[in-house]
Amino acid sequence: MNYSSCHLWSKGFTLAEVLITLAIIGVVAALTIPALVQNYQNKSWNTSAQVFERKLEEATRVMNTQQTLAGYKNTKDFVNELAKHIKITKICSSNLTNCFSEKVYWGSGDQDVSEVNLSTFKSSSHFGLEWNTELVGVQFANGINGLIAYNPNCRQDPYSNQITGSDCLAILYDTSGFKSPNTSGKDLRSLNVLSLNGLCAFKLNGTCYSAALNGIGLSGAECEALKDELGISCNDEHNYWAGAVKTCGGLDNLPSRAQLAEIASKLYGGQAAADKRIDGKFNAELAASYGLPTLATEEQFFLWSNEEVTEWGGQDISGRGWGRVFTLDHSSPDHGNNYGYNKILCIIK
Repeated sequence: MNYSSCHLWSKGFTLAEVLITLAIIGVVAALTIPALVQNYQNKSWNTSAQVFERKLEEATRVMNTQQTLAGYKNTKDFVNELAKHIKITKICSSNLTNCFSEKVYWGSGDQDVSEVNLSTFKSSSHFGLEWNTELVGVQFANGINGLIAYNPNCRQDPYSNQITGSDCLAILYDTSGFKSPNTSGKDLRSLNVLSLNGLCAFKLNGTCYSAALNGIGLSGAECEALKDELGISCNDEHNYWAGAVKTCGGLDNLPSRAQLAEIASKLYGGQAAADKRIDGKFNAELAASYGLPTLATEEQFFLWSNEEVTEWGGQDISGRGWGRVFTLDHSSPDHGNNYGYNKILCIIK
């Protein structure tokens, strides 16, 4: 029997081709995986911060309803009450670094990030606040560590929906506990912390800014009592713009409309004007590094300027302030006095 000879050719990759392919895959992975990991970490930090702040606000709202929010002379007594409403596993009233990392990294914008040694921190003055209360370290059950200062001048009213307890405490907290990077805008966040030992939260075009503080409104009577000292007008019962001026210590310590436009230019990647809207994608990562809201759960936030509105449409509307709204897809100038979603940005001098 005769068989015709045939050659069967097997098709495949040579060793060289395999090695080249693996090398290409390795290069692509080296370029993309760190970015993916960083993006995941940023989202994780932002989510943890949003959930924590919401739970903290819920706790202080309950304290307000129960009339256990105000009236403490020191931070430790306040924290002991707070622990009844949010799970705290450890309280450090003397050696704060038993509850918090000894060193953190603070600052963003046109400046170098500064290493801050917290082992010397003792009082609210280290947060830039003249509350004359001590700092207390805490570890929460969810793994977040914090340093808390209490404001003995905070208010409570069980019948008021306006009071959230946001003016009763300042907290520097780390969403990853003792783990690195301990860096502001990443795992390190703050509420009502003006500065750390006088350092800027961020710096733009030579101006030193605080992290965003919670907006606190003044009643009509409070505004009238302070208007001459603050150099403003009053016209409404609950004035958040007047509260912003008071919080920052005067009009000169609030940003101008032009400076708010500079911040908007950075966050939206364009060129904003003081009196114009800018469209673009909101940069949540950059906002977090500045100590501003990331809009992870909110639809918008509002920052006040140092400029008062005296007339609009031919009507006298003194007592309102100019500011700027920030949303996920645009930022625009606006004015008012009673924005419930407002934040306060102070200039540090």
